[in-house]
Amino acid sequence: MNLSEIKPAPGSVRRSRRVGRGIGSGNGKTAGRGHKGRGSRSGGNTPPGYEGGQMPLQRRLPKRGFRRLQKNETRRREYAPVNIEKLAEFPDGTTVDAALLTQRGMVPAGSKIKILGSGELKSKLTVRADAFSQSARDKIAAAGGTAELIAPTKS
Repeated sequence: MNLSEIKPAPGSVRRSRRVGRGIGSGNGKTAGRGHKGRGSRSGGNTPPGYEGGQMPLQRRLPKRGFRRLQKNETRRREYAPVNIEKLAEFPDGTTVDAALLTQRGMVPAGSKIKILGSGELKSKLTVRADAFSQSARDKIAAAGGTAELIAPTKS
């Protein structure tokens, strides 16, 4: 077997279309480009979103909102909210922290936690979180527990 004898399987490769080679080829004269217009000219066809000179849709619609800059995105603090009513299931004397809440499936792992004041709390808990709402602090204190703020770490 020589490299000169290697051929593709029959029917696997089609012959290329020979456009603009006379009327008998079936693709002569306009070479399948039709008559006039932008598509018949050299230099390609229309860009995406082009509507034939009509004002494009993305320019007809009003602008809404704004795009947050990437540097601000990284600075923004996002918290996983946990309501007081969710903490009511823990028994008295429990220290509730990020590890315990993650273990119970209440918050995603590695997220900052903010305790919010929706619901009632009967048990005396020590709650350690990244942020507390004022109503949550008041309800934890009223139940005889303590709300400890975790100092932010530089990452």
